[in-house]
Amino acid sequence: MIEVLEGSPLLTLFLVVATGAVLGAIPFGRVRFGAAGALFTGLALSAVAPHLGAGMEIVQSLGLALFVYTVGISAGAAFFATLNRQLPLLAAATASTVLAAIATIVLGHVLGIARDLSLGLFTGALTAAPALDAAGRVTGSSAPSVGYAFGYPLGVIVGIVLVSTVVSRSWPGRKDTPALAGTGLASTTVHVLRTVNLREVPQWSEQQVRFSYLRRDGKVRVIVPGEDLLAGDEVVAVGMPEAVEAVTQELGEHSDQHIAHDRSLVEFTRLTVSNPDLASRSIAELNLSVRFGAVVTRVRRGDLELLARDDLVLEPGDRLAVVVDRSRLDAVHALLGDSDRKASELDVLSLGLGLVLGFALGLVTVPMPGGGSFSLGPAAGPLLVGMVLGALRRTGPVVWALPGSANTTLRQLGLLLFLAGLGLTAGPDVASVLASPTAWRAALLSVVVAALSCIAMLLAARWVLDLSAPRAAGAVAGFLGQPAVLEAANAKRADERIETAYATLFAFSIVVKILLVPVIWNL
Repeated sequence: MIEVLEGSPLLTLFLVVATGAVLGAIPFGRVRFGAAGALFTGLALSAVAPHLGAGMEIVQSLGLALFVYTVGISAGAAFFATLNRQLPLLAAATASTVLAAIATIVLGHVLGIARDLSLGLFTGALTAAPALDAAGRVTGSSAPSVGYAFGYPLGVIVGIVLVSTVVSRSWPGRKDTPALAGTGLASTTVHVLRTVNLREVPQWSEQQVRFSYLRRDGKVRVIVPGEDLLAGDEVVAVGMPEAVEAVTQELGEHSDQHIAHDRSLVEFTRLTVSNPDLASRSIAELNLSVRFGAVVTRVRRGDLELLARDDLVLEPGDRLAVVVDRSRLDAVHALLGDSDRKASELDVLSLGLGLVLGFALGLVTVPMPGGGSFSLGPAAGPLLVGMVLGALRRTGPVVWALPGSANTTLRQLGLLLFLAGLGLTAGPDVASVLASPTAWRAALLSVVVAALSCIAMLLAARWVLDLSAPRAAGAVAGFLGQPAVLEAANAKRADERIETAYATLFAFSIVVKILLVPVIWNL
């Protein structure tokens, strides 16, 4: 069997992926390893047959680049929009990394572990491959690579256990923004009791609700933005439940009949944005009310249902809830495209250009104090580029945003390739440390460093920054820079704040870890 696998690297790779999926589905108490199962099966297989990991480094780099680039694309816009509010989180990550460095120095001395091996265990426990590269340059030995390979799976396990335990908790999170995932919009018919212009309704002017249907004198039509509402009118309001209730009290009272059910003249339909010319355009830029007398009330994006605010920027694959006169439905249909197949197609040009820019940035060498240097590598480079392009959304004819289904597929594929490739390359080094007398001491240092820093990050997020549990879990995953930990959090709870926190801390934490490498070595 081993001979067959040695002759077919692809068979080996996907055997690890398949068996890892089985292992990842097995519950260990409240924890499932999920995609990280591929890491552990890869470690076991390569420990038995070290030659199976030959050439898997490129698979590992490719998978990691695909994963972090797609995360950056999806989280970039939210990150830059809230950057000022993220500064305390960056400070907490810095403090947690410094704490990990102090623990490495103290424990390494107490346990009698060589400084170069301790440095490798530090980079492994915090799963920082670019920091390992800096450690190799600083020490000039192979010991950091051995320590990294040994400490890495322990850091992954600690991160998965902590995140899986925390992510579903209900913390107050008073300084956090509410989650969009899992929230539902409400719709009701309001019986208007006084004459008022729409611009005088605060919930409408502040984009908290959208109006769609209007019934006046027994005739139903699409409402005109900015028109007068007359006493006796009935209008349909859409928004968050509290906003809908507030606008009902503002205008009159709930109607006994929901006029949205009247489809005699006005049609309500959901259409998919597949026209590439509309991607990265806002709802206001569609100008549907003027061109077609239509109103968009909701936008379905993946599992999120969003209110169609005028400033909401569209992404490929969004499904718009449109209220339009039956005679104009075909025209709206033609504008939006409404092709699920086309909306799910991957734009190879934008993906290729984005990854080229990401890998190029990762190759840039930055000098360090003391004569050393470091580069961002195939992890932080594509992530940073993805975040910037995700915030830009579009550059001329090139749409950087990926359809939700394509993004998810590429992300899962990249994660599996990365973890399987890493397991196949690191197994022999892990086995060598396990067979040595320093195994228990190296394991203790790795677990303490990972657990101490991650717990410090969680405590800061919970008690100092007053963030929600999902954002705290994403912060731990980003602080570790670990895709498997992020996947563990996403598997337990659907919340966009997890990815935003991950993208916020991923690249920043890598830089902090790299800068601390010469400090640990020289103290």
